[in-house]
Amino acid sequence: MKRLLAGLALGAALIGAQPTPSLAQAPIGVSYQPSLYWALPFHYANVKGWWKDVGLAPNFSTFPAGAPQIAAAPSKSWDVGGTGSVPAVLGAVRFNIVTIGITNDESKTNAMMVRGDKFDAIKANPQSLKGQRLLLTTNSTVDYASRKCLVKMGLAANDMQFVNLGQAQIITALTSNNGDIAGVWAPNTYTLEERANARYLCSGADADAIVPGALIVRGDFAKERPDDVAKFLAVFLRGWSWAKANPAEARTLALDFYKQGGLEVSPRAMDQEFALRPTFGLEEQLKIMARAASGSTVDGWFSEIGKFITDVGTIPANPDPKSYISDEFMKRVAADPKLRAFATEFDKK
Repeated sequence: MKRLLAGLALGAALIGAQPTPSLAQAPIGVSYQPSLYWALPFHYANVKGWWKDVGLAPNFSTFPAGAPQIAAAPSKSWDVGGTGSVPAVLGAVRFNIVTIGITNDESKTNAMMVRGDKFDAIKANPQSLKGQRLLLTTNSTVDYASRKCLVKMGLAANDMQFVNLGQAQIITALTSNNGDIAGVWAPNTYTLEERANARYLCSGADADAIVPGALIVRGDFAKERPDDVAKFLAVFLRGWSWAKANPAEARTLALDFYKQGGLEVSPRAMDQEFALRPTFGLEEQLKIMARAASGSTVDGWFSEIGKFITDVGTIPANPDPKSYISDEFMKRVAADPKLRAFATEFDKK
């Protein structure tokens, strides 16, 4: 009898020791481009278990650039994500993609770069660029920044031959002496510095071109599951909040994330990533998205992006930013005490 009672007691103890079943996790498709700085909050959330904390179960889709990412939207292979501002506007016009926040300010990290042995001559005489090839990814943020740079240097876009290549192809071309001038975004900028001795000729910031990254959602998903969109934003905001409070660990995890995406960068390059790309917390997002009579700060940034896409003939007309940029979901985060606390926990640490 004693053995029986002891066995029953042990069984009860073991049952009591089992973890409490977690709440159901709502599936959500998250799209991004691997080895990019602005996607780091997704990685931090994976490592730290934050998705589960808000009741989301992400299914990730990755794309080499924004254009194919946006083109996949009609298939509903993803629900939310991050992308460049140029594809975000294209997505708004073609597929009812809504911009719901800013990933980071990429103005300093979208740039025209020149091979080291050609740099001094071109820097001294930018007019020598006429007729030369510019390797870049068209319909992208670096396309926008490069065109602004050419104007800044007293040139027109059609003064150069635009050669449309993927970013990996551009790196291969310059490192094998099959190209001299390129339009690239970070971390490819650092790779060209280290492998081809390339130097910055002009960045978006140099040309007074604000290049924001966009947090996006499919329009139909936003209507069907607005609360989950807010949870997604809370996770993303928490990522930057945590990274600012834990810079050493944030950089270590970032190096791992880039490596997982097939790109190894040096610690120096990673330091540049964190130094050159401003990010925005909840209150900052609300501020730059708040609309006065003349529109918001973000409206102004995207209006310039839309003008560029219209001028090059990719879309027929520049859409009104109010038609595709919404601060509704940021406001949902701010209005929910639990989500606000989750998103901003590390802000003051």
